[in-house]
Amino acid sequence: MGIWDRLKSELIDIVEWLDQTNNTMVHRFDQRPNNEIKWGAKLIVREGQAAVLIDQGKLADVFKPGMYTLDTKNIPILATLKGWKYGFESPFKCEVYFISTRQFTDLKWGTMNPIMLRDAEFGPVRLRAFGTYVTKVKDPAVFIREIVGTDGNFTSEEITNQLRNVIVSRFADILAESKIPALDLAANYDELGKFLTTRIGPEFEGKGLELTKLLVENISLPPEVESALDKRTSMGVIGNLNAYTQYQAADAMTKAASNPGGTASMGMGFVVAQQMGQAMQAAGQGGGPPAVPASAQVVKFYVVQNGEKSGPFEMDGLRRLAESGALTRETLVWRAGLSDWQKAGMVAELGSMFASVPPPLP
Repeated sequence: MGIWDRLKSELIDIVEWLDQTNNTMVHRFDQRPNNEIKWGAKLIVREGQAAVLIDQGKLADVFKPGMYTLDTKNIPILATLKGWKYGFESPFKCEVYFISTRQFTDLKWGTMNPIMLRDAEFGPVRLRAFGTYVTKVKDPAVFIREIVGTDGNFTSEEITNQLRNVIVSRFADILAESKIPALDLAANYDELGKFLTTRIGPEFEGKGLELTKLLVENISLPPEVESALDKRTSMGVIGNLNAYTQYQAADAMTKAASNPGGTASMGMGFVVAQQMGQAMQAAGQGGGPPAVPASAQVVKFYVVQNGEKSGPFEMDGLRRLAESGALTRETLVWRAGLSDWQKAGMVAELGSMFASVPPPLP
């Protein structure tokens, strides 16, 4: 550095930080050679900032927004510092860290791996969740000691991974303890966010931070389960299956009539006509349900009780066993068509039996 540059640096007596970014949490003032501060230098701390003075590796003082004169009259700690009073060597050397105390918004959190839970309706399920949170520096001294250290340009990206892991870990624990059914989670996003904010707040304070808000934006099931739910919803929307079949047959007949040539359209016409005739015959018989086919068989299950096979049981018998506690989700069952014994909770037609049966006590 030339003599003129050295002279200009000594003439500067303003220590301040103008933040041009939106993610810097801590900035070290490095505009003086060897961190030399003159007697009487002006320290300007703006709103949304705090300044920390480090002397010989130790935290000397924390300054709130305002303008300060760095001399022994206003800062007694400087009276113990040694240095030259004249010439280009400053009377004291120290480090000044500016901390942004504004809120850092729209920080993301989310589960990297699904959370395994036991749902009352679906049984074992895997859930994913994500959302946003807002944090700010609450205690600059603790934040410098515990997180920043000597980092001269500390950004929010350097701590978001650590904070995200804390949030996800506590979220999984709270979600499992709540035992809220998967289909009712959307109605509890706000309550979960507020409870998480209260639960995780002390851990943020241990790092000198404050968790001001946490939002749960979405909790989703695996794609396979969502697809099954969509099919179930579609069946509910269709409603009267006979009326829907008649509509489909009439629509197919209209399309076949628009292409009168070819054996395919003729065959389709015969099939559609037969379906329409059957539907009209059923409607002429009073609209009641069709007769049960003679070949229909009642589904019967065998149950493993005390290590031995018992049964077969019809659905009413199985329901009584479930109400008495003799049949649980973990009980092994078998019916014609199953390749091996399976847990009752994993068999589709038995799932509704356990909806009103409470889970075992913890």
